Amino acid sequence: MTDQTPRPLCLAVVGHTNVGKTSLLRTLTRDVGFGEVSHRPSTTRHVEGARLSVDGEALLELYDTPGLEDAIALLDYLERLDRPGERLDAPARTERFLQGSEARQRFEQEAKVLRQLLASDAGLYVIDAREPVLAKYRDELQVLAGCGKPLLPVLNFVSAADHREADWREALARLGLHALVRFDSVAPPEDGERRLYESLALLLEHSRPALQRLIDDQQAQRVARQTSATALIAELLIDCAACRRSVTQEEGPAAVEALRQAVRQREQRCVAQLLALYAFRLDDATSADLPLTDGRWGDDLFNPETLKQLGVKLGGGVAAGAAAGAGIDLLVGGLTLGLATIAGAVAGGALQTMRGYGGRLMGKLKGQRELTVDDNVLRLLALRQQQLLAVLTRRGHAALERIEVSLPAEQTQWREGKLPESLKKARAHPQWSSLNPRARLSDGERLEALENLLPHL
Repeated sequence: MTDQTPRPLCLAVVGHTNVGKTSLLRTLTRDVGFGEVSHRPSTTRHVEGARLSVDGEALLELYDTPGLEDAIALLDYLERLDRPGERLDAPARTERFLQGSEARQRFEQEAKVLRQLLASDAGLYVIDAREPVLAKYRDELQVLAGCGKPLLPVLNFVSAADHREADWREALARLGLHALVRFDSVAPPEDGERRLYESLALLLEHSRPALQRLIDDQQAQRVARQTSATALIAELLIDCAACRRSVTQEEGPAAVEALRQAVRQREQRCVAQLLALYAFRLDDATSADLPLTDGRWGDDLFNPETLKQLGVKLGGGVAAGAAAGAGIDLLVGGLTLGLATIAGAVAGGALQTMRGYGGRLMGKLKGQRELTVDDNVLRLLALRQQQLLAVLTRRGHAALERIEVSLPAEQTQWREGKLPESLKKARAHPQWSSLNPRARLSDGERLEALENLLPHL
């Protein structure tokens, strides 16, 4: 390292086997592929590192270490290392152990941990807060303290209902460790990383500027991700609202299915983009409940039952009366078809919708009907993407369980209120949709409509 390039802060992530050390690193680095995470013990058998940089400058190096497996026996061994007449301090005793044969044999795993901690500025001692405070954990902390490096306990999995945070706080205080951080690598708190870095800054005053840069950069990234995510959802909605297909009676059944498939695929593209934006893999988004299955929405967009599940009111347009119509109208289900039979429209309580669409829906095109996406499907698209976004913002990159999606209670507008004006305007501009031929996606009015839609998402 030159004088112009300061050495990054180096942290060893240490702790007992299977307490979530690799999980913590995955979440801090937002890397679902870092190391191996599983419920099996002793998954990490070697030291593995990751680096966090801002504007190309490395600020923090994190090293995942194997789990301490036999700290009780090691502590007994360390206490017997003093020669007659000697009273070694803990760091000197640790150095003697690492130079001996037992560090390459019986205590090989523990030696890897201690070597990395000695080479680091500090250690993050990860604790599974669901575990009871056992003697082996106290012995681990004594062994680690023998390196003479600052230790910051990290209480992992504090979101679990059965955590023992109070017991751990008391035990750590008795060992002189009063500073700690609450975290959860599966469902991290919004301010979890900030609190971790702020606590480190108290222990390592010389690293405060670098840690503050990390805090500021991660906050900026969080805002940028949210902005990009809402823009992706707005693009989806404009694409689908502006989509329009002219069909004849004979082409009807095939055209209906083709448009449905196009909308389904467009939604899947948005799902994939959101997952990539938040650094998750497509197969991370699976749910047996609602509504992702194998990275795809398991509930069909055009199934009325899906609308009911999300509280979207039925009966708001021509398609609601389609079952009372005839011929092709029976096949629509979630698409709005111009020239639907008046009887069907009235039965659906939507004569006003027919008037609203005016002459265009009453046969302006000779012998053709115009197929567009129904308002209720637009509502459903908005709700589903907002559900997914809410989950991704709270999900840690170590999570192994399937994504659970719940209905956002605050989104009453999308369930019951009027659609935003931008989507109504898009209905009259088929050139705004990438699903239509000769699309003009850089059209100034389209970009303005997208901008106006963002506050609704």
